[in-house]
Amino acid sequence: MDGNIPFLGGYGTTPSWRVGRPRIGTFPAATPENRYSMRRKDKEIIDIVEIESIIDTAKVCRIAMVDDGFPYLVPMCFARQGKALFLHSALKGKKIDVLSKTPEVCFEIDQLMETIGSDEPCGWSIRYQSVIGFGRAVFIEDKQEKKKALDIIFERYAGNRGEFPETKVRGTAVIRIDIDSMTGKASGF
Repeated sequence: MDGNIPFLGGYGTTPSWRVGRPRIGTFPAATPENRYSMRRKDKEIIDIVEIESIIDTAKVCRIAMVDDGFPYLVPMCFARQGKALFLHSALKGKKIDVLSKTPEVCFEIDQLMETIGSDEPCGWSIRYQSVIGFGRAVFIEDKQEKKKALDIIFERYAGNRGEFPETKVRGTAVIRIDIDSMTGKASGF
């Protein structure tokens, strides 16, 4: 590469910087031991109530997925209920295509509290809390279930529930992420 940021081109094209690079599937498979454990036990949050609080007060959830062997990440509005995250989307697009083929996802949610300054460049830090989890995306097709999920999302951001027109419900993809596992982390506390 010549140092320039590559132009990714339109959806469905393969940018030149990806040609010949190893696909994600060529790396060693994740095991429960290396996929879910945290190296810095002193920063690990193990209290599920605290982890759920981070999730429930954050504004954005980032969903990571695999598109034909390559990582793809998208920030989304979301809501949690029990052991599931709910997301909404247009009916068509790259995210929908990827999740239809490969429903396994990783998600990340964080709360950045403040930057901690220092006179030394390597002394800077950030006070934050984060959650990383793994799960499986399921498209909700039943109209009543879609409405319930949309209500959960709407209430999270608006503080109340609303009536969704049938055309909007039909024209919206609603995705439930069934959470398999998650870990919490806090730094600067």
